[in-house]
Amino acid sequence: MIGKVKKFISEVMVELKKVSWSTRKDLIDATWIVFLSSIFLGVFIGATDFVLSKLVGIIIG
Repeated sequence: MIGKVKKFISEVMVELKKVSWSTRKDLIDATWIVFLSSIFLGVFIGATDFVLSKLVGIIIG
């Protein structure tokens, strides 16, 4: 059992060395894109919900 765990960990280490890691700048840029996209999407969904709610209120009465 211990031997299998050691083998697994050594194989994981070998695979991690093959990974192409992003640079710090790329990571920060991607984080900003996700952050700003989330804000934009939240505002868009909120505005759409507000407008549709008002329209339904006008139609219903």
